[in-house]
Amino acid sequence: MLKPSELPLAADGSLYHIHLTADTLADNVLLVGDPERVEMFKSIFDNVEHESHNREIHALTGTYHGSRFTAISTGMGCDNIDIVMTELDAALHLDNGAWKTKIGRTLRIVRIGTSGSLQEEIDCGSRVASVCAVGLDGLMNYYKEWRSPLPEMEGAFAEHMELPAGTARPYYVQGSATLLELVAYDMHQGITATAPGFYGPQGRTVRLHPAMDNLNEKLASFEWSDYYRLFRTCRKQREIRNLKEIRSLRVTNLEMETSAIYGFSHMLGHDALTVCLIIANRPKGTFLNDYHEPMRQLVGTVVERLA
Repeated sequence: MLKPSELPLAADGSLYHIHLTADTLADNVLLVGDPERVEMFKSIFDNVEHESHNREIHALTGTYHGSRFTAISTGMGCDNIDIVMTELDAALHLDNGAWKTKIGRTLRIVRIGTSGSLQEEIDCGSRVASVCAVGLDGLMNYYKEWRSPLPEMEGAFAEHMELPAGTARPYYVQGSATLLELVAYDMHQGITATAPGFYGPQGRTVRLHPAMDNLNEKLASFEWSDYYRLFRTCRKQREIRNLKEIRSLRVTNLEMETSAIYGFSHMLGHDALTVCLIIANRPKGTFLNDYHEPMRQLVGTVVERLA
Protein backbone atom coordinates (compact mmCIF):
# COMPACT_ATOMS: atom_id res chain seq x y z
CA MET A 1 0.00 0.00 0.00
CA LEU A 2 1.19 3.50 -0.78
CA LYS A 3 2.21 5.72 2.12
CA PRO A 4 -0.37 8.33 3.14
CA SER A 5 2.05 11.08 2.11
CA GLU A 6 2.26 9.65 -1.46
CA LEU A 7 -1.47 9.27 -2.11
CA PRO A 8 -3.33 11.35 0.48
CA LEU A 9 -6.96 10.63 1.26
CA ALA A 10 -9.70 12.82 2.70
CA ALA A 11 -11.26 11.97 6.05
CA ASP A 12 -14.08 10.03 4.34
CA GLY A 13 -11.62 7.82 2.44
CA SER A 14 -12.05 9.57 -0.91
CA LEU A 15 -9.13 10.94 -2.90
CA TYR A 16 -7.75 14.06 -1.24
CA HIS A 17 -8.29 16.58 -4.05
CA ILE A 18 -11.13 15.19 -6.16
CA HIS A 19 -13.21 13.72 -3.28
CA LEU A 20 -14.30 10.71 -5.38
CA THR A 21 -14.17 6.95 -4.81
CA ALA A 22 -14.58 3.97 -7.13
CA ASP A 23 -18.31 3.96 -6.28
CA THR A 24 -18.94 7.66 -6.90
CA LEU A 25 -16.85 7.85 -10.10
CA ALA A 26 -18.63 6.98 -13.36
CA ASP A 27 -16.84 5.48 -16.36
CA ASN A 28 -17.86 8.48 -18.49
CA VAL A 29 -15.89 11.48 -17.22
CA LEU A 30 -16.45 15.03 -18.45
CA LEU A 31 -13.65 17.47 -17.62
CA VAL A 32 -14.29 21.21 -17.59
CA GLY A 33 -12.01 23.98 -16.38
CA ASP A 34 -14.47 26.27 -14.63
CA PRO A 35 -16.03 24.95 -11.37
CA GLU A 36 -19.20 26.93 -12.13
CA ARG A 37 -19.60 25.11 -15.43
CA VAL A 38 -20.27 21.89 -13.51
CA GLU A 39 -23.55 23.46 -12.37
CA MET A 40 -24.71 23.25 -15.99
CA PHE A 41 -24.87 19.46 -15.76
CA LYS A 42 -27.55 19.61 -13.06
CA SER A 43 -30.05 20.73 -15.69
CA ILE A 44 -28.83 18.08 -18.17
CA PHE A 45 -28.58 14.96 -16.00
CA ASP A 46 -31.80 13.09 -15.20
CA ASN A 47 -30.65 12.74 -11.60
CA VAL A 48 -27.64 13.54 -9.38
CA GLU A 49 -26.28 10.93 -6.97
CA HIS A 50 -23.07 12.60 -5.75
CA GLU A 51 -21.68 16.12 -5.44
CA SER A 52 -18.50 17.41 -3.83
CA HIS A 53 -16.52 20.66 -3.71
CA ASN A 54 -12.84 21.16 -2.94
CA ARG A 55 -11.04 24.34 -3.98
CA GLU A 56 -11.37 24.61 -7.79
CA ILE A 57 -12.52 20.99 -8.09
CA HIS A 58 -16.30 20.54 -8.25
CA ALA A 59 -17.46 16.97 -8.96
CA LEU A 60 -20.95 15.82 -9.90
CA THR A 61 -22.05 12.26 -10.70
CA GLY A 62 -25.43 11.47 -12.23
CA THR A 63 -27.20 9.75 -15.10
CA TYR A 64 -28.47 10.82 -18.50
CA HIS A 65 -30.80 8.53 -20.45
CA GLY A 66 -29.52 5.52 -18.55
CA SER A 67 -25.81 6.34 -18.91
CA ARG A 68 -23.78 7.31 -15.85
CA PHE A 69 -21.49 10.38 -15.97
CA THR A 70 -19.11 12.24 -13.68
CA ALA A 71 -18.56 15.91 -14.48
CA ILE A 72 -15.54 17.42 -12.74
CA SER A 73 -13.76 20.76 -12.93
CA THR A 74 -9.98 20.85 -13.10
CA GLY A 75 -9.11 24.52 -12.93
CA MET A 76 -6.53 25.78 -15.41
CA GLY A 77 -3.24 24.24 -16.48
CA CYS A 78 -1.39 20.94 -16.77
CA ASP A 79 -0.32 21.05 -13.11
CA ASN A 80 -3.98 20.63 -12.12
CA ILE A 81 -4.43 17.89 -14.72
CA ASP A 82 -1.54 15.99 -13.08
CA ILE A 83 -3.59 15.91 -9.87
CA VAL A 84 -7.01 15.18 -11.36
CA MET A 85 -5.93 12.47 -13.82
CA THR A 86 -3.75 10.69 -11.24
CA GLU A 87 -6.54 10.68 -8.66
CA LEU A 88 -9.26 9.64 -11.12
CA ASP A 89 -7.22 6.57 -11.95
CA ALA A 90 -6.30 5.96 -8.31
CA ALA A 91 -9.97 6.07 -7.30
CA LEU A 92 -10.59 3.01 -9.48
CA HIS A 93 -7.82 1.08 -7.74
CA LEU A 94 -8.77 1.83 -4.11
CA ASP A 95 -11.24 -0.50 -2.38
CA ASN A 96 -11.80 0.35 1.30
CA GLY A 97 -8.21 1.48 1.58
CA ALA A 98 -6.79 -1.60 -0.20
CA TRP A 99 -5.03 -1.22 -3.54
CA LYS A 100 -6.32 -3.40 -6.40
CA THR A 101 -4.03 -4.04 -9.36
CA LYS A 102 -6.78 -5.39 -11.65
CA ILE A 103 -9.94 -3.32 -11.93
CA GLY A 104 -11.64 -4.12 -15.24
CA ARG A 105 -12.66 -0.49 -15.81
CA THR A 106 -11.57 1.93 -18.51
CA LEU A 107 -12.55 5.58 -18.27
CA ARG A 108 -13.91 7.50 -21.27
CA ILE A 109 -12.67 11.02 -20.60
CA VAL A 110 -13.83 14.02 -22.62
CA ARG A 111 -12.57 17.50 -21.89
CA ILE A 112 -15.09 20.17 -22.91
CA GLY A 113 -13.18 23.43 -22.88
CA THR A 114 -12.43 26.76 -24.48
CA SER A 115 -9.52 27.53 -26.72
CA GLY A 116 -7.95 30.02 -29.10
CA SER A 117 -7.77 29.31 -32.83
CA LEU A 118 -4.44 29.59 -34.67
CA GLN A 119 -6.06 29.31 -38.10
CA GLU A 120 -7.84 32.36 -39.52
CA GLU A 121 -10.72 30.36 -41.03
CA ILE A 122 -11.59 28.64 -37.70
CA ASP A 123 -13.55 31.51 -36.23
CA CYS A 124 -14.96 32.24 -32.80
CA GLY A 125 -17.90 29.97 -32.02
CA SER A 126 -16.41 27.03 -33.92
CA ARG A 127 -15.94 23.58 -32.39
CA VAL A 128 -12.52 21.92 -32.60
CA ALA A 129 -11.62 18.34 -31.66
CA SER A 130 -8.05 17.38 -30.81
CA VAL A 131 -6.83 14.48 -32.94
CA CYS A 132 -3.56 14.74 -31.06
CA ALA A 133 -1.81 17.21 -28.79
CA VAL A 134 1.65 18.66 -28.65
CA GLY A 135 2.71 19.45 -25.10
CA LEU A 136 4.87 22.53 -24.67
CA ASP A 137 4.56 22.04 -20.90
CA GLY A 138 7.07 19.20 -20.47
CA LEU A 139 4.97 17.39 -17.84
CA MET A 140 5.23 13.88 -19.31
CA ASN A 141 9.03 14.06 -19.15
CA TYR A 142 8.79 13.72 -15.34
CA TYR A 143 7.41 10.15 -15.57
CA LYS A 144 9.56 7.04 -16.12
CA GLU A 145 6.63 5.28 -17.79
CA TRP A 146 6.44 7.87 -20.56
CA ARG A 147 7.36 6.51 -23.97
CA SER A 148 6.58 8.74 -26.91
CA PRO A 149 3.96 7.15 -29.18
CA LEU A 150 4.72 9.63 -31.98
CA PRO A 151 8.50 10.17 -32.09
CA GLU A 152 8.52 11.07 -35.81
CA MET A 153 6.04 13.88 -35.25
CA GLU A 154 8.05 15.13 -32.29
CA GLY A 155 11.22 15.24 -34.36
CA ALA A 156 9.57 17.02 -37.26
CA PHE A 157 7.93 19.51 -34.89
CA ALA A 158 11.16 20.27 -33.03
CA GLU A 159 12.97 20.88 -36.31
CA HIS A 160 10.16 23.11 -37.56
CA MET A 161 9.74 25.18 -34.39
CA GLU A 162 13.39 25.90 -33.47
CA LEU A 163 12.35 26.61 -29.89
CA PRO A 164 14.69 28.74 -27.76
CA ALA A 165 17.20 26.96 -25.53
CA GLY A 166 15.85 26.31 -22.05
CA THR A 167 12.25 25.57 -23.08
CA ALA A 168 10.73 22.18 -22.23
CA ARG A 169 11.11 19.36 -24.75
CA PRO A 170 7.77 19.10 -26.63
CA TYR A 171 5.95 15.79 -26.73
CA TYR A 172 3.18 14.46 -28.99
CA VAL A 173 0.38 12.08 -28.04
CA GLN A 174 -2.86 11.12 -29.79
CA GLY A 175 -6.36 11.02 -28.38
CA SER A 176 -8.92 8.24 -28.77
CA ALA A 177 -9.95 7.65 -32.38
CA THR A 178 -13.06 5.84 -31.10
CA LEU A 179 -14.21 8.92 -29.17
CA LEU A 180 -13.19 11.18 -32.05
CA GLU A 181 -15.52 9.34 -34.40
CA LEU A 182 -18.32 9.03 -31.85
CA VAL A 183 -18.31 12.60 -30.51
CA ALA A 184 -16.59 14.88 -33.02
CA TYR A 185 -17.29 13.57 -36.51
CA ASP A 186 -18.74 16.92 -37.65
CA MET A 187 -16.24 19.24 -35.91
CA HIS A 188 -12.98 20.81 -37.03
CA GLN A 189 -10.15 18.37 -36.27
CA GLY A 190 -6.45 19.03 -35.84
CA ILE A 191 -3.44 19.22 -33.57
CA THR A 192 -3.93 21.06 -30.30
CA ALA A 193 -0.93 22.82 -28.78
CA THR A 194 -0.90 22.85 -24.97
CA ALA A 195 1.00 25.73 -23.39
CA PRO A 196 2.27 26.00 -19.78
CA GLY A 197 0.74 29.48 -19.39
CA PHE A 198 -1.66 32.00 -20.89
CA TYR A 199 0.46 35.02 -21.73
CA GLY A 200 4.10 34.56 -22.79
CA PRO A 201 3.76 30.80 -23.49
CA GLN A 202 0.90 31.63 -25.88
CA GLY A 203 2.71 34.46 -27.61
CA ARG A 204 1.02 37.34 -25.76
CA THR A 205 2.85 40.53 -24.79
CA VAL A 206 1.67 42.69 -21.89
CA ARG A 207 4.73 44.10 -20.10
CA LEU A 208 6.88 41.02 -20.58
CA HIS A 209 7.72 39.63 -24.00
CA PRO A 210 7.62 36.02 -25.26
CA ALA A 211 11.04 34.47 -25.82
CA MET A 212 9.90 33.55 -29.34
CA ASP A 213 8.43 36.46 -31.30
CA ASN A 214 6.67 34.34 -33.95
CA LEU A 215 5.49 31.44 -31.75
CA ASN A 216 1.89 31.35 -32.99
CA GLU A 217 2.85 31.74 -36.64
CA LYS A 218 5.33 28.85 -36.37
CA LEU A 219 2.73 26.67 -34.63
CA ALA A 220 0.08 27.46 -37.23
CA SER A 221 2.38 26.60 -40.13
CA PHE A 222 3.30 23.09 -38.90
CA GLU A 223 1.67 20.27 -40.90
CA TRP A 224 1.65 16.49 -40.62
CA SER A 225 0.39 14.65 -43.68
CA ASP A 226 -0.02 11.05 -42.46
CA TYR A 227 -3.31 11.41 -40.61
CA TYR A 228 -4.35 7.76 -40.40
CA ARG A 229 -0.90 6.65 -39.31
CA LEU A 230 -1.56 8.29 -35.94
CA PHE A 231 -4.07 5.54 -35.13
CA ARG A 232 -2.91 2.61 -37.19
CA THR A 233 -1.25 0.78 -34.29
CA CYS A 234 -3.29 2.15 -31.38
CA ARG A 235 -5.02 -0.02 -28.78
CA LYS A 236 -8.69 -0.68 -29.67
CA GLN A 237 -8.51 1.64 -32.68
CA ARG A 238 -7.99 -0.51 -35.77
CA GLU A 239 -11.52 -0.48 -37.20
CA ILE A 240 -12.13 3.26 -37.32
CA ARG A 241 -14.00 3.93 -40.54
CA ASN A 242 -13.46 7.65 -40.97
CA LEU A 243 -9.70 7.73 -40.38
CA LYS A 244 -8.56 5.46 -43.19
CA GLU A 245 -7.93 8.21 -45.70
CA ILE A 246 -4.73 10.24 -45.54
CA ARG A 247 -5.37 13.83 -44.56
CA SER A 248 -3.13 16.67 -43.53
CA LEU A 249 -3.17 17.83 -39.92
CA ARG A 250 -2.38 21.38 -38.82
CA VAL A 251 -2.04 22.94 -35.39
CA THR A 252 -5.56 24.30 -35.12
CA ASN A 253 -5.71 25.70 -31.60
CA LEU A 254 -3.84 26.58 -28.44
CA GLU A 255 -4.91 25.88 -24.83
CA MET A 256 -3.53 24.65 -21.48
CA GLU A 257 -4.67 21.09 -20.62
CA THR A 258 -5.02 18.58 -23.47
CA SER A 259 -1.48 17.21 -23.78
CA ALA A 260 -1.51 16.19 -20.10
CA ILE A 261 -4.95 14.56 -20.39
CA TYR A 262 -3.83 12.58 -23.44
CA GLY A 263 -0.46 11.73 -21.91
CA PHE A 264 -1.89 10.31 -18.69
CA SER A 265 -4.63 8.45 -20.58
CA HIS A 266 -1.96 6.90 -22.81
CA MET A 267 0.13 5.75 -19.83
CA LEU A 268 -2.76 4.63 -17.62
CA GLY A 269 -4.87 2.91 -20.30
CA HIS A 270 -7.91 5.21 -20.54
CA ASP A 271 -9.60 6.78 -23.58
CA ALA A 272 -9.56 10.55 -23.91
CA LEU A 273 -10.73 13.30 -26.23
CA THR A 274 -10.79 17.09 -26.07
CA VAL A 275 -13.41 19.19 -27.81
CA CYS A 276 -13.15 22.96 -27.49
CA LEU A 277 -15.29 25.93 -28.24
CA ILE A 278 -13.18 28.57 -29.97
CA ILE A 279 -13.51 31.86 -28.11
CA ALA A 280 -10.48 33.68 -29.57
CA ASN A 281 -9.11 33.88 -33.10
CA ARG A 282 -5.47 34.82 -32.71
CA PRO A 283 -4.72 35.73 -36.37
CA LYS A 284 -7.77 38.02 -36.49
CA GLY A 285 -7.39 39.28 -32.93
CA THR A 286 -11.07 38.63 -32.12
CA PHE A 287 -12.58 37.35 -28.86
CA LEU A 288 -16.00 35.96 -27.94
CA ASN A 289 -16.91 37.49 -24.57
CA ASP A 290 -20.29 35.83 -24.03
CA TYR A 291 -20.00 32.14 -24.85
CA HIS A 292 -22.42 30.70 -22.26
CA GLU A 293 -25.06 29.51 -24.75
CA PRO A 294 -22.66 28.00 -27.33
CA MET A 295 -20.91 26.19 -24.47
CA ARG A 296 -24.21 24.85 -23.16
CA GLN A 297 -25.00 23.55 -26.65
CA LEU A 298 -21.57 21.90 -26.93
CA VAL A 299 -21.96 20.23 -23.53
CA GLY A 300 -25.39 18.92 -24.57
CA THR A 301 -24.00 17.56 -27.83
CA VAL A 302 -21.15 15.71 -26.09
CA VAL A 303 -23.40 14.17 -23.41
CA GLU A 304 -25.99 13.09 -25.99
CA ARG A 305 -23.41 11.43 -28.24
CA LEU A 306 -21.66 9.64 -25.38
CA ALA A 307 -24.98 8.36 -24.02
